[in-house]
Amino acid sequence: MPDAAKKIPVTVLTGYLGAGKTTLLNRILSENHGKKYAVIVNEFGEIGIDNDLIIGADEEVFEMNNGCVCCTVRGDLVRIIDRLMKRKGKFDAIILETTGLADPAPVAQTFFVDEDVRDKTMLDAVVTVADAKWLADRLKDAPEANNQIAFADVIVLNKTDLVSKAELAEVEARIRGINPYATLHRTERCQVKLSDVLERGAFDLDRILELEPEFLEGAGHDHHDHDHHGHDHHHHGHDHAHGGLQHFHDEDMQSLSLRTDKPVDPSKFMPWLQDLVAKDGEKILRSKGILAFKGDDERYVFQGVHMMLEGDHQRKWKADEPRESRLVFIGRELPEQKIRDGFERTIVT
Repeated sequence: MPDAAKKIPVTVLTGYLGAGKTTLLNRILSENHGKKYAVIVNEFGEIGIDNDLIIGADEEVFEMNNGCVCCTVRGDLVRIIDRLMKRKGKFDAIILETTGLADPAPVAQTFFVDEDVRDKTMLDAVVTVADAKWLADRLKDAPEANNQIAFADVIVLNKTDLVSKAELAEVEARIRGINPYATLHRTERCQVKLSDVLERGAFDLDRILELEPEFLEGAGHDHHDHDHHGHDHHHHGHDHAHGGLQHFHDEDMQSLSLRTDKPVDPSKFMPWLQDLVAKDGEKILRSKGILAFKGDDERYVFQGVHMMLEGDHQRKWKADEPRESRLVFIGRELPEQKIRDGFERTIVT
């Protein structure tokens, strides 16, 4: 398997129509950030690229004067990525925009399916741009909006200047009810540091490890509280400063976080995980984890989209970091007890 460090990171950028994706894309294509990004969009028309910024075009690939390129998905995504990879001067990263109505899953899956693409690129993060003013309505009437939030590693909550403090607290609570794990940036006109949304590196897995159990308890998807093995899933009955998130648990989405500080047996874990996503992958939107395998001095990281998984050794465990394994699953009607019990059986006792 090629070294993960040599692969080009891919950011999938999603978000409902009008949320502000275009603003973000235009910044990537025009600012002097000193990076070479390849931006793949659905339709040029939607973006309205400033012609003064285009210095050259080659069929469907437009070169920008800040070194980035922009191209459109006419047909096959795999073919386009292939063409981009053949261009002289490789890119620092690829940004792939999905249409506002799309479920990000199939797009993200491209990076797991095609062997050539998988050898050269890796899914870095799913970034969702959400509109603070309209998100609550969208979540009621558009299942795609729910998926986009559930899928996200990073959420850019845009247009925060158009809502009151109370409305902002409520919309954040809705987001946390669906996905407690994503990094959230509040923005106006998508003014977010590009480094906060691009090249996040292994979809911010380290952040998942740093999440306080405190935070997870308040995250409000643990009303079937049937297990006290010290997992992050029990209430202590006090109201958190997150605006009482329990109230907003999205009936439709659940997330589950598991951890252990005992070593995990890879010969049991791998078959278990593969079997789980093969059977229940439809229900599992995202899965990710860091594993401390028995007798292995490197951290193993994996992530998945529905039935598809990718994983690799990431780096050596540092001397001062706790060797613990941590898994996160986000999905609909997750077979929670089945997942807990199955994981339990892969732990070396």
